Amino acid sequence: MQVAKKESNGKTYTTVKDNQTVLLHPSTVLGQESEWVIYNEFVLTSKNYIRTVTGVRGEWLLDIAPGYYDIDSFPKGEIKTALTRIADR
Repeated sequence: MQVAKKESNGKTYTTVKDNQTVLLHPSTVLGQESEWVIYNEFVLTSKNYIRTVTGVRGEWLLDIAPGYYDIDSFPKGEIKTALTRIADR
């Protein structure tokens, strides 16, 4: 599952499993700002882009794939902190 979380700067995303900083591709039409997105394509040009994205709620990730999003397997950082916050709700 290819998921990215919006970084605190509000402009870029970080891919959850690869820890790559990416931008939404200019052809992407996301109706609203979303903290978490699922994406279909990683496009490498002069910048790293993700394309064909859908906004999701963080809770859905833990509900749908708890083994894949095993919080203990993530390194320290913003993504682990965000997932821990979601799990504690």
